[in-house]
Amino acid sequence: MSLAEFKKKILHLLREDEEFRMAVAGLIGLDVILSELRKLREDFNKFVELQEKRWEEEARRWEENNKRWEENNRRWEEQVKRWEEQAKRWEENNKRWEEQAKRWEEEARRWEEQAKRWEENNKRWEENNKRWEEAYKRFEAIERKLLEHDKRFEAIEKTLLNHTLVLEDLVKRVSRLELEVGALSEITLTRYVWDDLREEFKLRGEEVVERVRNARVNGYEVDLLVETNKNIYIVEVKIKPTRKHVDSLLRKSKATMEKYGKPVVPILAGTMIGNDVEEYAESKDIKVYKY
Repeated sequence: MSLAEFKKKILHLLREDEEFRMAVAGLIGLDVILSELRKLREDFNKFVELQEKRWEEEARRWEENNKRWEENNRRWEEQVKRWEEQAKRWEENNKRWEEQAKRWEEEARRWEEQAKRWEENNKRWEENNKRWEEAYKRFEAIERKLLEHDKRFEAIEKTLLNHTLVLEDLVKRVSRLELEVGALSEITLTRYVWDDLREEFKLRGEEVVERVRNARVNGYEVDLLVETNKNIYIVEVKIKPTRKHVDSLLRKSKATMEKYGKPVVPILAGTMIGNDVEEYAESKDIKVYKY
């Protein structure tokens, strides 16, 4: 098989073979995004199933209560001639009604809380839809990048001796592509953070003195450093940050404070930030920007 045929075979597999396409997507990091989307869908399905079970259980309880009411009506008809004996029982029933009223009030509060939860879930769905749209745009950008690299493969055809060399070079290029896509994503996130910070500065009345990307502070590299007339903002941008990145940001924050002598506001920005990492960062007084 010639290199041109091999290239066409690769492109054909990317278009027609879902398993192969997902494997390539895994190499460039999209499998994590798809996995998170599937997990979100599974969690929502479980939530719907749980709500349906609760409704069924509530319907069963209503049916049992209706049967009890019918039985009570029959007893009341039999006890018409015994009003004097039933006086005490009526007092007890009144107490039960008061307890039932309290239960109804509690149930009403639960319904209100449930309605609030639904509103919050709707907001989360809207936010997830926005993230999905952004993910699709990134995927299109990656496809365009792959097409650009496809043109470069034609220049390599004259220099390769066999298919083994072609495969080795392809692996190297895919690795470089992954690095380029990661760098491009971090540059884009840095731009998002800068746009958000400018809006916050306007609201707080802070004036920007200096803005530096890839700044060097006492031997540390800071993705974005912004100095205002009041504070120093240092931003760590990672696609999928970990606790180690949080600890590194704390060290950079200390070094920045020593150099500038101003209050430092550390910010962690990323797209796939786990709940444990977010909680850990917030416990260290680090602001978290998720995109």
